[in-house]
This record gives sequence, C-alpha cells and structure tokens, in this order.
Amino acid sequence: MLDMLDRYDNVSVDWVVFSSDDVRAREARDCASAFLRRARESEVVVKNYRDGFFPFLGDQIKEEFEQLKRKFNPDLVFTHFRDDRHQDHRLISDLTWNTFRDHFILEYEVPKYDGDLGQPNVFVPLEESIYSKKIQNIVGIFRSQQGKPWFDERTFLAILRLRGIECRAPRSYAEAFYCRKAVLG
Repeated sequence: MLDMLDRYDNVSVDWVVFSSDDVRAREARDCASAFLRRARESEVVVKNYRDGFFPFLGDQIKEEFEQLKRKFNPDLVFTHFRDDRHQDHRLISDLTWNTFRDHFILEYEVPKYDGDLGQPNVFVPLEESIYSKKIQNIVGIFRSQQGKPWFDERTFLAILRLRGIECRAPRSYAEAFYCRKAVLG
C-alpha cells in the first residue's frame, strides 16, 4: 500500500477493519491514517465484531460485505491469505472472494503462532524507506500487541527479507501476496 501510494497520486482507498474494541479501534484508525497519508481520498471503517468469534457471526459479517459491495467497486482488493489458520482471518478471506468475485484480489500474510505462511506468487520489491515506514507504523501503532513474543520489528523485517530472497529483490526486501486469479486483457 505504501509503495503504491508513493508511485501513484490518484489512489482512493476504502480501509475496512471488522474486529475491534476501543483500544484496537483507535490503533486501526491510527494505522490507516499513517498508511493512507498520500491517498487522494480515503474512508476508514472500523467495526466492533468480537475477536475470535467471526465464524459464529458469519451471517452478520456477510451482511456487512453485501453493504460494501453496493458502496464501491474496487480495482484491487487486499484480504487475508485463504489458508490463514486464524478463524476470523479465514472467514474474512472467504467472504471477500464471495463478495468481490470479479475483482483483482491479493491475499496478504500475517506472521503469527499458527505457522501458516505459504508460498506466495506475487512479489513487490521494496525500498528501505517503504519497508522501514511499514514496520515503524505497525510496531509503533499497535501497542496492544506488543506483549506477544512474535510482535516486533525483527519478525516483520525477517519476513520481508525472506520474500526479498525468493524474488531476488534488487534491495533485498519485498512484500509478498497470493493471487488465486488474474484476468489479463
């Protein structure tokens, strides 16, 4: 996202977060603000569905997706990796594909305990200024996550470095995504 916003000045972003409490909602808005500074326009929506309970609230969350579909027609959609083992992430990915069937969707990965990182097939080499800003934003804003042993700069830098190796990034670091479907032409 940061790289795209650095390259293009006509990007409009709808940023939607489904799970939050008061602290996490503030972090989500702060993070969106930090990432979207260069967007031509943006709208940030933060819902307050209970973390870890999405599969049991599927019909309500599906309704939210139906509202999103009526609201905008994106050129690009980012969602969680379909094989993410976190139940909330998995449901959001499934509903994204269910709702935006005719759209270009890139799935991102989230390092965590589940060991569910896969073999991505789309890579974006990053300059140090971009990946440093990304890591600084994530670690600096999501203070509620700092008690988790995996949540630190080294983790995020490590995955960017591994993805940089896989795509032979000129500056050694890259972000990676999974693309299930791409329509050319």
